[in-house]
Amino acid sequence: MEFEITHVTHYKYGHPAAEAYGEARLTPLTLPSQTVLSHRLVIDPDVPVSGYTDHFGNHVHFFSLPFRHKTLYVSNQAVVRTHPVPLPTASLELPVQEARQILGSVMTDIFDYLQMTPAVQPTRESVQWAKKYLPSRAPLGESLQRLNEAIHAEFKYNPGATENSTPLATIWKNKEGVCQDFAHVGLSILRTAGLPARYVCGYIETDPVRAPDGTARRMTGAVATHAWIEVLVPGMTWVAIDPTNRQWINERYVAVSFGRDQRDATPLRGTFKGSGGQNMKVRVMMKRRGAKMEKARI
Repeated sequence: MEFEITHVTHYKYGHPAAEAYGEARLTPLTLPSQTVLSHRLVIDPDVPVSGYTDHFGNHVHFFSLPFRHKTLYVSNQAVVRTHPVPLPTASLELPVQEARQILGSVMTDIFDYLQMTPAVQPTRESVQWAKKYLPSRAPLGESLQRLNEAIHAEFKYNPGATENSTPLATIWKNKEGVCQDFAHVGLSILRTAGLPARYVCGYIETDPVRAPDGTARRMTGAVATHAWIEVLVPGMTWVAIDPTNRQWINERYVAVSFGRDQRDATPLRGTFKGSGGQNMKVRVMMKRRGAKMEKARI
C-alpha cells in the first residue's frame, strides 16, 4: 500500500513570542515494513533547519526563531509505501523464559529497553500482570496476544482523561487514557517481565476499512499521531502490538520515531519566550494514495 501523510501543527500565541526553539521527530524511517518515497518538512515563519540522528536512531530536525512572531506553523508531508512483514513464528513459539535467556546474551544491545523511566514506572499492577500474562513457560507469541487483548479490554480510550505528565499509577487506578498511556502500561509490564520493549510513535490510516460483513470502522486514534509497542524477540527482530486497537501492526501503520517512552519519541517539542500562553491545534491525515486528500485546515 502507498499512503500520503499530512501532519499539521499550528501554534498561536496570546502575545507575540520573543523567540522559540523546537525539535521535530517527524521523518519516517525506511524499514522492512515501510519505504519512504518522499518527505518534506515546512516551517512558517521560514527559518534554517539543522538535523542530527539521536541515540534511538530517530532523524531530528532542530529549528529556532530568534525574533518576534505571533504564530508557528509546522507541516510534515510524506509518501510512504508499506509492506507486509511475516511474524517470526519460530521466535514467538519459544517459552517466555527461553526468550529472556537468549536475549540476555546481548544485554549491551537491549539494556535501554529493559530500563524503567519516569514515564514507565514499575507498579504493583505491572508485576501482577507480568506474572499473569507473561508466565515463564507460556509461548511468547500467545502471551503477547493475551496481554494486548487484556490492555484493550481493561482500559477505556478517553481523550482528555490524561496529560503527558499523568503518572502511570494514576492511569492504572482510573483505567482510562489514550494510546500513549496504553503503550506505557504495556511497556511497564513487559519490562517487569524482563522483555525488552520500546515505544513507537507514528501514523495509522485515517479512513475506515469495510469489513466482510459490510460494516466500516475507523481505527481508534486515527486523527492524530498514534502510539504502540514493539517487543524484541530472539533473532533480534522487533514485533509490534497495538493495545489501543487490539491487533498486531499491519500495513495500515507507518512508524516515525522510537524510544524508551513518549518523551524520547515525541513528534514535536520545544520552548518559547513570551508573556502570554499558546494555543496548539493538530491535524493528521494518512490516506491511501489515489484517495481524495482533503486540505488540512486547523
